[in-house]
This record gives sequence, structure tokens and C-alpha cells, in this order.
Amino acid sequence: MSDHDHHHGHHHGRPHGHEHRRHGFRHRLAHLLTPHSHETADKLDSALESSARGLRALWVSLAVLGATALAQAVVVAVSGSVALLGDTVHNAADALTAVPLGIAFVLGRRAATRRFTYGYGRAEDLAGIVIVLTIAASAAFAGWVAIDRLLDPRPVAHVPAVAAAALVGFAGNEWVARYRIRVGRDIGSAALVADGLHARTDGFTSLAVLIGAGGSALGWQLADPIVGLAITAAIALVLRDAAREVFRRVLDAVDPALVDRAEDALREVEGVRGVGELRLRWIGHRLRAEVAVVVDGDMTVRQSHAVAVEAEHALLHAVPRLTAALVHADPAPAPGESDPHHALAHHAPA
Repeated sequence: MSDHDHHHGHHHGRPHGHEHRRHGFRHRLAHLLTPHSHETADKLDSALESSARGLRALWVSLAVLGATALAQAVVVAVSGSVALLGDTVHNAADALTAVPLGIAFVLGRRAATRRFTYGYGRAEDLAGIVIVLTIAASAAFAGWVAIDRLLDPRPVAHVPAVAAAALVGFAGNEWVARYRIRVGRDIGSAALVADGLHARTDGFTSLAVLIGAGGSALGWQLADPIVGLAITAAIALVLRDAAREVFRRVLDAVDPALVDRAEDALREVEGVRGVGELRLRWIGHRLRAEVAVVVDGDMTVRQSHAVAVEAEHALLHAVPRLTAALVHADPAPAPGESDPHHALAHHAPA
């Protein structure tokens, strides 16, 4: 086996309790002789803990938004406010998005199989698509009801109750938004963050209902459907942002700053003469890396393996939520020698 045939990659743990001597020979030798089973278990525990936090955030927010929507629905039944109806439907839809996300988090905790070799983390991306479709459906329904009421204006009854329900909607949504966004960012779940942003906009649409109630109290019947249309526009803006976030995640987009951070960490590893192709991808709310590093062409396989181990450690410590890294060590070409990758590509069958 030639030096450039070396690959190294395994699941790794959270920051170790012992001190790393990143460039020490003893440290390298220890990693060559001792597998990191305890670190693998730690990282798996961390991933499972993240899924558990995500599930807890979903069920708590489902309860809060469900109670909010139920209270608003009672007021809608007695008042006939289409603005509040739009807000209620949107709150109910937002609460129900916890279901596909919850299923995704549960699936993501299952072990990889021979068919799904990366596991089931990408189920979160499918849940994100369901969330986007749910937001689109709620926007269409709110817009349709508002336009119907514009064409057939009717007075709003029990205006004080409508105003109170609007305040309840704002309070419930803002609390859920803060909770979902905080947990989503902590565990790296784009779908949960998108859901939190969705809830935040719902809170502002609830305040718009309050404005509509004020207009109705002053005798302006069109205030309620006009606010309903404004709510529809706000939902459309959330739809755009959520769709963009989910679309990027489905196409394996990552923050370019993470790539820069990973490359900087690799360049600091002793024995790494250059960083080749680096790829990062999200699998659910966990990151995975694949990278080629250039090492001295005169190194033995064992020495290049040691450099790959150090490179892997540097990545796992530098990049947040990175749970696995596959490092490929390429020998630097000798003077007059072509890059082995180019040679392989040239002789590869068409």
C-alpha cells in the first residue's frame, strides 16, 4: 500500500478530560496503539442528548402553542374575526409542525444500517420541507379568508376579547420562538431554528390582530380583513426565509466560516504541508468532514497515519458539532513527479 492510499476517520468524542499534546510523539504513538472507544461513546451520548433536547423543546412548544390556539379559537367562534382566525390557524399549524420534527428527531437517534450507512439524520431535512409546506398552506388559507371578508365585510363582535386573544397569541409565540431558536442553535438543528423564526413572526401577526381589533372598535369594518392580508404577507416572508434555510441544508450548504476554521486548524498540525479538498456536510444536526491533507512524500504509512490522527483531532476540537472526520493523507509529489490524483484521474475509465 502506498502512502497516499491512507485513510483515517472515526467517530470522536467531545473535548477530552486529559490534555492533548497535539504535536508530541508520545501522543501520536498512544493514538496509534489505543482506539478511542471512550471518545466514540461520549460523542454518541452527546448526539443523543441533542436529540433529546430537541424533542423536549418540540413537545413543550407544542403544548404552549396548542393552548394558545385553543384559547384563540374560542374567541374566533364568538367574534367572527378573520384576522384572529388567520392567526389561530397559523398558530395551530405551527404547533403541528412539532409532529414531523419529532419523528425526525426520533429517527435520527437510530443507529446506521447497511442500507442507511450514514444513519437517519437527514430525516430532519424532510421535516424541514414539511414545515415549509405547512407555512405555505397556512398563508394561502389566511389570504383566502381575508379576501373573502374584504368582498363581504361584516362587523367584529366582542372586540375586547379579540384584543385579549391577540395578546395571548403574542406572548405564547414569543416564548416558544425564543425557546426553539435557543435550543435549535445549541444543537445545530436548522429545522428547529426555522420553526422558531416561524413562531416569532406569528407573535408579530398577533399584534397585528390587536391593531385590527382597534380599528373595528372605531367602526372601521375593513380593518379586520386588511390586517388579515397583512398577516398573510408576514407569513409569506417567513415562508421565504424558512424555504431558503431548508433548501440550503438539503443541498449540503454550510457556513463558509466553518470551512475557514477547519482549514486554519489543519494548517497548524505538524506534518501537514497543505490542505486539499475539504468537504463539510450536515447530517441532521451533526456535522461530518472529509478532507485530503498533503504530507511529506518520504513519510512511511505509519507516520502519515499519525499526521492524519492529529489532523482529525484538530478538526474535531476546532469545528462545533463535528462528530466524524475522514482524513486522507496524500504524499507531496517529488520534483518532476505529477500529482498522483491527476495520474489516477487520467487513467480512470470513462
